[in-house]
Amino acid sequence: MQPANMAYDRAITVFSPDGRLFQVEYAREAVKRGTTTVGLKFRDGAVLIVDKRITSRLVEPGSIEKIFQIDDHIGCATSGLVADARVLVDRARIDAQINEITYNEKIQVKTLVKRICDFKQTYTQYGGVRPFGTALLIAGVDETGARLFATDPSGAFMEYKASSEGAGRTGAMAFFEKYYKEHLSMDEAIDLGIKALHKGTEGKLRSDAIEIGVVTKDKKFSILPSEITIGYVAKAVGGK
Repeated sequence: MQPANMAYDRAITVFSPDGRLFQVEYAREAVKRGTTTVGLKFRDGAVLIVDKRITSRLVEPGSIEKIFQIDDHIGCATSGLVADARVLVDRARIDAQINEITYNEKIQVKTLVKRICDFKQTYTQYGGVRPFGTALLIAGVDETGARLFATDPSGAFMEYKASSEGAGRTGAMAFFEKYYKEHLSMDEAIDLGIKALHKGTEGKLRSDAIEIGVVTKDKKFSILPSEITIGYVAKAVGGK
């Protein structure tokens, strides 16, 4: 970093002369260093798949949380700083419950995403705070159908048919661009997602390090048991 840019580098509330907020860009770099996550919509719902990136055989895989249930019909996967993600997940859960108590109906997926991103945006606008160093893939099903959103540390969000975050995003997105089709079955979507994850991680997948979350219009969001996940991985890319 050049000395002339240091004033803009240190303050979250100051734009650089070329219109950049450096701290937001650094938060995006934290996301790029995170584990690879993928999500995609299928005919009746959406699926999230995460590589937990277990770095030691002494680590208990079940202790690593990268997929979270927000409400019965909504879940999310995180890439970047997991501690930051937990704060956002806790807030999202409260927002979902407040909406149900107030209006006696489940919150729409897009409404919840907007509220999360509004909260993230405030952390790019005030001194004494830093942006959240995490990106969330939020999947859910409501009366409008299956929805999948990707959120950014800046507070921006975008809806996708299939998306990825983390270190392997480029490879996974290239795979989706080539092979994704609409109206997939759940099994086809999981198979495609695992293959995209395999591509994004350059083949460095461990079956016991994969976590899969699924939500459909008829079933609540749930994380698949490890034995089922291992079976899907073995079918898609071969067990390791």
